[in-house]
Order: sequence, then C-alpha cells, then structure tokens
Amino acid sequence: MAEDWKTDDVTSLFNAILHLETPDETERFFRDLCTLNELRDIAQRWAVVRKLDAGMHYAEISRTTGASTATITRIASWLNHGEGGYRAMLDKLDAESRAGTVPYPVAGDR
Repeated sequence: MAEDWKTDDVTSLFNAILHLETPDETERFFRDLCTLNELRDIAQRWAVVRKLDAGMHYAEISRTTGASTATITRIASWLNHGEGGYRAMLDKLDAESRAGTVPYPVAGDR
C-alpha cells in the first residue's frame, strides 16, 4: 500500500491523540478538530465495522446505519485486507469487555 499519507502532520496528529487521557478530553479534542459531519461519518464507519464483525448482512447494516452498500463494501475491504487497525481495535475492545475493563458493553453494541 502507498505510504504517501504518512506525513509529519499525520504523525503529529496521531501523537496528539495518544496523549488524550479521558473520554471528556477526547470528546472536546475531536469536536474541535472535526466538523459535525466528519464526526458523524467517522462514527458511522465505526458502527459499520462493528456490525460487519458481528456478521450482519450489508442490507441490514445499511438500514440501521444509513451507510450505502458501496460504503459498507469499502469498509469491509479495509476490515479484511487493510492495515489491520480495525481488527486490532475490535479484538482489543472485545478482550477488555470480557475482562470487565471497558466502561460500556462493546459486544452488545455489535
């Protein structure tokens, strides 16, 4: 995959995100960083990932999230053949949920 997206500015952004310590701090940072539409789009993508991981069919995912089947197909491609970020986070949250260390039920959200 092309690595041209890995710029100093992207690295700086990721480093800033790694320094967020609380949900409130994270909410405030992302609300300042993103437009409401950008936040909704990112949240929709994450909802699609969780529903794909739970085995939901594309039509049901589209109905419940409002995402187009084209968007769902693209997200499924990244989930299955991307950088591994979606899978790593799903696995991490699943493990934390089973251990009782996540403040919300991840599995029930899928």
